[in-house]
This record gives sequence, C-alpha cells and structure tokens, in this order.
Amino acid sequence: MKIAVTSTGSTLDDNVEARFGRCQYFLIIDTDTMQYEAIENPNIALGSGAGIQSAQLMSEKGVIAVLTGNCGPNAFNVFAQAGVQVIVGVNGPVRNTVEQFIAGTFSSASGPNVVSHFGMNVATGQTTTGPMGQGGGMGLGTGGGRGMGRGGGMGRSMGRGRGMGRGRGMGMGAGFGMGNWPALEQPAFSSELDVDREQAEAFLRGQTQVLEQQKDEVEQRIRELEASQSLVAVVLSDKCAGCGICIDVCPTGAIEVSEQAVVNSEACSGCAACVSECPNEAIVLVQKKK
Repeated sequence: MKIAVTSTGSTLDDNVEARFGRCQYFLIIDTDTMQYEAIENPNIALGSGAGIQSAQLMSEKGVIAVLTGNCGPNAFNVFAQAGVQVIVGVNGPVRNTVEQFIAGTFSSASGPNVVSHFGMNVATGQTTTGPMGQGGGMGLGTGGGRGMGRGGGMGRSMGRGRGMGRGRGMGMGAGFGMGNWPALEQPAFSSELDVDREQAEAFLRGQTQVLEQQKDEVEQRIRELEASQSLVAVVLSDKCAGCGICIDVCPTGAIEVSEQAVVNSEACSGCAACVSECPNEAIVLVQKKK
C-alpha cells in the first residue's frame, strides 16, 4: 500500500514536517517494499489554497493515508471526500514513522487539528490566523426600521474576519467573526412607494440564502471548536531548546520552562499558538487521553 508523509527533506532519514500544505517534501512510500518517491512541494509559496492543492496532489498519487504534524480543515475535507486516512500529531524521522504506521500504532484523526492557513507565516512571511487563534469579530445587529444592519461591529471571536454587526437600531454585543459576511442590502421601502410584490419576495429569498450560508459557517466553526477541545500540546524533549517563546504566546498560562518547556495538560486549551510560534518545531498537538 502507498502512504504519504510530510517531510523536511527528501529521504526517509529526514524528520516529519509539522505543516501539511506548506511542507518541504512529500514522500510517497510503498509500505511493502519501503521504496519511495520524494516530491518537492509545488504549493509551499501559494498565497492561499496550499492545503487544498497539496491534498489533491496526494489523492492523485493514490495514497491510502497521509501522516503529518498538523492538517487544516480545507485539506482534511478533500481527504475525507477522497477516502484518504489522515493521521496528525506525527513527529520524528520518517522511517520510524512508517514503521509505527505498519505496526498499527497510529489512529485516524476525526477532524482537522488546526485552522485554515496554519503555517502561512512560516512559509511566506504573511500573517496567519494561527491555530484556533483570536481575531476581530463582530456583533449581531438587527436594524431598527430599515431591515437588517450592515457593516462593522464589535467584540472578540475565534478566527479573523468581519461578522454581522452594528445595525441601525439594536446591535447585539460580541459575536463570532467568520470571514467577510455578505452585507444585507436594504430595499427602498416607504409609505409613498408601491413596492412590487415579486421584487419584495425575491429580495427576501435572497436574504434567506445569505442567512442560511452564515448558519452553515457558524455550525462549521462550532465543529472546529469542539474538535479543538480534545487536543493538548506536547513538548518534544529532543527538539526543545527552552527558549521560552511558548510561555509568551500561551493564552492560558499552561506552559512553564526550566531547562525545557513543560505543558500542564489540564490548563492547555489545545489552541496551538505555541505550535505555530516554536522556532524548533518542538511542540505538537495530540489527542487527550480520555
């Protein structure tokens, strides 16, 4: 059978790369013979869509499983549709990883373990949303007298982006930012204007579609948040230099450093901020033991 492993180099003795879509190499390995093909990742410098393009490339190679450190929702969805098994939280030499896979050590991930665009800043220098990070969100607003409110809003949220918010009338507090929400346009109703019934119905149907789309995005975000609750950060002692950067970025204060970093699994929220900022890739996310 053929499997794919993300790698920092082109040989089986190189380490597993923590990023899927922006890894340096994909190693396509025949587990029966240990023969392999090293593919330099053509998508590493893409501004966006690296995960999707890389997942499609692996699917075309006919692999039955992909082993990596982290996998975002876009790539995970491509693999789910193609019936490809995804295993995350993998680290160490590729050769050892393949041997552990053959021995049945690993189990498939039930969902992505980082958010979209994870690792973009490392590969391209651009700002990333970060795994389960915080960004500017918007409050829900229902405009008073002129339909639904438009535009900006207030509050904090998971992820980056603009949400629904600050309508004319009753803008409602903090909400979830889910990307750029479509603005709800306002028809020119007035007591002096006889609005055509069909136009009014078409407008309302359009607003219904917008709201249904927003509902789907909110439900997807809830699923991602629920998945993150079962993850915990683990320090790889052979890579940790004790630099302390992870302490500065941890939002829950779950990390201490003496000679090396130590994670308090009870306090860790699985946000993966430490994973994205560690210069030595010494921290990975794994499933919490139940």
